[in-house]
Amino acid sequence: MKHQLAMAALAALITAPLAFAQQPTHLGRWIVESGNLEVEIAPCADLLCGTVVRVIANRAMSGSGSTTPAAPPPLGMVILSDLKADDDGQLKGRIYNRENDKHYSATVKLGAPDQLLVHGYVGLPLFGKTQVWRRPGPAEGSQ
Repeated sequence: MKHQLAMAALAALITAPLAFAQQPTHLGRWIVESGNLEVEIAPCADLLCGTVVRVIANRAMSGSGSTTPAAPPPLGMVILSDLKADDDGQLKGRIYNRENDKHYSATVKLGAPDQLLVHGYVGLPLFGKTQVWRRPGPAEGSQ
């Protein structure tokens, strides 16, 4: 009996890191809903932030198809900041809109596999908009 318990404990210790490594995470690279930017969510001091690591297109975020020449260049820009996990595994922080130069409150949570739900709002989360970001596929690898 002791031998079986010891083996079960050993098996749990060996497989625990594998199970943890397979857990979905907010960290990594994401393509924003408009398809314009690739953002990397990574540690930033004691919190997490999302920094633009690749510009795919320079269209208006509203999806109107127009370009955004007046907006600041996005490469290297931190558009998600002060992200901190709450008890539900959701991140709360701020999102920057470069088109109007404003920051908004934001929640970030995992959706379906390889989807990130980014919800920007003013005041209460009820008053906002959710974007669906997706992980880049192998053919879209960063350049």
